[in-house]
Amino acid sequence: MDACGRSNSGRKYECLLFDMDDTLYPLSSGLNLACRKNIEEFMMQHLHIDENEVPKMCLDLYKEYGTTMAGLKVLGYEFDDDEFHAYVHGKLPYEALKPDLLLRNLLLSMPQRKIIFTNGDKAHAAQVLNKLSLEDCFEGVICFETLNPPPLKPGHDDYNTQGGGVKKQEGINEKQVLAEGELEGTATDDTTNSNRISSKSPILCKPSVGAIEAAIRIAKADPKKTIFFDDSARNIASGKAAGLHTVIVGSTTLVPGADRALSSIHNIKEALPEIWEGEGEQPEQVIHFISPDETSVLA
Repeated sequence: MDACGRSNSGRKYECLLFDMDDTLYPLSSGLNLACRKNIEEFMMQHLHIDENEVPKMCLDLYKEYGTTMAGLKVLGYEFDDDEFHAYVHGKLPYEALKPDLLLRNLLLSMPQRKIIFTNGDKAHAAQVLNKLSLEDCFEGVICFETLNPPPLKPGHDDYNTQGGGVKKQEGINEKQVLAEGELEGTATDDTTNSNRISSKSPILCKPSVGAIEAAIRIAKADPKKTIFFDDSARNIASGKAAGLHTVIVGSTTLVPGADRALSSIHNIKEALPEIWEGEGEQPEQVIHFISPDETSVLA
């Protein structure tokens, strides 16, 4: 059953997996450009990489490893993941994002489970979803920390459960972060990636097929009954390789591996009416806000 108590039994699709950045809001918002600028500044100021080398290096690592951060780790640069995310996302112009009531209503009318799947960290996801007024539209968030949990130290409350047990994480604005106690696959398991993303990265992230397969397991989703929405052609190709139904967002033409193309996420009802098949008129929905104490973690 979904978050509103409706059964998904017998539906063509049971789960909707959404990328967040440049998918739920347009590229024109400026966050993408600002994020790249912050990454380049971090490389110069914290890693002391020559200013003339940074722009090309930033782009090359993104292409080779999926994210610049992952590439920097492969090259041996040592830095704290949380400090990197705080610097890169801490100065983003989140004020450019406005409440999207049209998208909110569309999401709340969908009978399927809805989950965010982002390479970003949970603090960034919280900011974006809050600014868009979408924080209560999703069952949970699969983010950087989900696929790359930090090792626990002896004495930590959850130390004895790491390696198979369920460990709780703080909710994202009263939402749940989906966690995996122990991933069955790692970045080095990704030998089927059609996009030729390096498997040497210690960070698990899209567009690695391994990352997408891990997200499917964490969400406990059936890929044959799951639609994956993303703005990245590389991510879409990997999503298809992982067995998902795929929709490229922000494009009017299909890309390799895409089943559908949406110029905007707002066109979803016209492009995919089957999501609402059999719904008829829905009564007004009452949204239950999950408190931190109520937050369950899927593992």
